[in-house]
Amino acid sequence: MKIISKSLIALLFAALVLFGCDGAEDSLVNSRLNDNPVPDFSFDANPGTADFSKTVNIGNSLTAGFMDGALYDLGQQNSIGVMLNRQLQSVGAQQQFNQPDINSANGFNASASNPGAGVILGRFKLDPTIPGPSPLVQGELPGEFQGDRAAIHNFGVPGIQVGQLLTPATGTPGAPGFNPFYARFASNPGTSTILGDVIAAQPTFFTLWIGNNDVLGYALSGATNPGVFTSVADFQERFGATVNTLMANTQAKGLVADIPSILAIPLFRAVPYNAVPLDQATADQLNAAFAALNGFYAAIAANPLVPFTEADRVQRSVSFQAGANPVLVHDPGLEDLTPILDLLQSIGQISAAERAALQPYVQARQLTVNSQTGPELLLLSAATQIGTLADPSNPLSQIGIVVPLPAQFHLTAADIVEIETRRQTFNGIMQQTVNAVNQAAGETRLAFYNTNAAGSSFTNLWGLDGSQVGINIGPQRLMPDFSPAGVFSTDGVHPNSRGNALVVNDMIRTIEQAFGASIPRLSASEILGLPSVQLCAGDCVSDAAGRPADYNPAKLFITLD
Repeated sequence: MKIISKSLIALLFAALVLFGCDGAEDSLVNSRLNDNPVPDFSFDANPGTADFSKTVNIGNSLTAGFMDGALYDLGQQNSIGVMLNRQLQSVGAQQQFNQPDINSANGFNASASNPGAGVILGRFKLDPTIPGPSPLVQGELPGEFQGDRAAIHNFGVPGIQVGQLLTPATGTPGAPGFNPFYARFASNPGTSTILGDVIAAQPTFFTLWIGNNDVLGYALSGATNPGVFTSVADFQERFGATVNTLMANTQAKGLVADIPSILAIPLFRAVPYNAVPLDQATADQLNAAFAALNGFYAAIAANPLVPFTEADRVQRSVSFQAGANPVLVHDPGLEDLTPILDLLQSIGQISAAERAALQPYVQARQLTVNSQTGPELLLLSAATQIGTLADPSNPLSQIGIVVPLPAQFHLTAADIVEIETRRQTFNGIMQQTVNAVNQAAGETRLAFYNTNAAGSSFTNLWGLDGSQVGINIGPQRLMPDFSPAGVFSTDGVHPNSRGNALVVNDMIRTIEQAFGASIPRLSASEILGLPSVQLCAGDCVSDAAGRPADYNPAKLFITLD
């Protein structure tokens, strides 16, 4: 008897199966490439104490216009820098905003492609039959930037951490931390640095949004790769060096943005912790199957010679019921029971076969809701694993149900606390650095965009201030997801064009408050006229691979809890 049906698997990424097909672009909004509304110059604009005549943007993928898992034309054309510059033109900003154009309609989706095998896939679109993102069959590897490298205004480089602004290794092929997105437009690849190129441009104003990847990379690994989790000491040194070098080598004023609540993005919220739906009969069958494991936990907890408590037993006991059930996971934070199994086998209490059956559960438990942090989190990629077979020859080896889901696909309550603590510490460092600069200058040289403050778009969208999730823009309520009414792109991490517009308006408000400026903001009609989600139309891998026979249209768009 099958324990779980295929419909359990909310397959959010299609398999990498290529098949040529043609299709027209299907978007839920008018996504014309040349739709660049002109600001309302009847607005009583005033630059205040800032000089916007040469404004540049510094940062990572959020600044570059990266969205839908790729850097591509439409994303760049609706980058934060482009939108902000358009509004700043009313207060003297340059009429031409230069970016290191990628010149690719589909871009290169690194997370889905395998160049070594000749698989070059493009950005994600939304396939409502999965439901979820699927890469475009046709992608393009990024090529060398052919424009004037000395005239660039957008210095956003996808994937970088704060320290990569400071080192030539970022543009040096083969070096640790090499980033091809910087190398393609670096003034002197292998010698120049991103920050050095910014200083050479001698901006009069800049935005700096960096640090997200110093936390996010670790979270994306399921808290399993500490090598991408920047230490507090390193972050303080590198961020301070970045800001102080800018201040010492330019006369520019600027805006510094901190790190939003990254664990609230759709990548960590689209798949709920209790993503295992069961009927009563199946739940009963699973409970019977796990009775022996639960009995083992009870037996060792009752043995005074074994360092395993009743609390341990309760935490690890596996149980199911009709309805939504928590996913079974491997939790490296649990005490490893391997030594206990070694002991029990050595004294003849369990056989080798029993030992082998128990081994997958030495650090296993079901996810739960923590009283302090809320539900434990599953990554979006967990949807490709839950319900699939760990052993294709064994129909009872469903991952996340019978076999623990590996740690890289989830975050425990302890992981959440660790990540949030580091993020908030970094934000405090940013705020202190900005304050120190302004105090030393005797004036406001730097504005601080607190993305976590009450009234910010992020806080409103996620309901972090206790309000309802979502934000009203004109007649429409926009949501913090990648649905047609969402403000995130289909990679679940980066804002889409509408999301970028909300950030730009927040930045403008912060600039106005810091420098006494008056700058027109993007109107509701302009925001709603920007591209939203785009649907697969015979051009996605999922189209080519064939749609699942048991897809459920009722699950069309996944939203936050």
